[in-house]
Amino acid sequence: MNDLLQILENCEYNYEIICHEKPILTREDGPKYLGIEIGQTAPTLILKTDKGYFALILSGDRDKIDFDELAGILGCGKVKLAPPKEVKTITGHEVGRIPVVGHGLPCLLDKRLFHYEFVYGGTGQATATLKIEPAALSRLNQVIATLE
Repeated sequence: MNDLLQILENCEYNYEIICHEKPILTREDGPKYLGIEIGQTAPTLILKTDKGYFALILSGDRDKIDFDELAGILGCGKVKLAPPKEVKTITGHEVGRIPVVGHGLPCLLDKRLFHYEFVYGGTGQATATLKIEPAALSRLNQVIATLE
């Protein structure tokens, strides 16, 4: 989390690290624990493609991922979720703990997150959540495309 903190200390956006006793493991856990809307949750998923790995930062109110749509956006033949072992190797973090900022991968960003003053995502630690302005996700990540 030191890398994340270094990035955040130098940014111009409002943020807060929220510590909690239990890990937030599902999209329903975040709103319940943090008292927020499900759309404010911003999980970071790692995609594996024939062009390499990408991060996908989604709004929690999406019911499913359209992998064919993602393949079209990325210009790839096939897109799937990266296996947990590969996620750990590529990011240094386990699935479900990927930091929303500072993961080092080119990413796709869900425009739905911009409907909120703050969004909530991973920090790399199971018992800490990052509350941050959604504009920061665009500026602090290498965004290559957005989802409508």
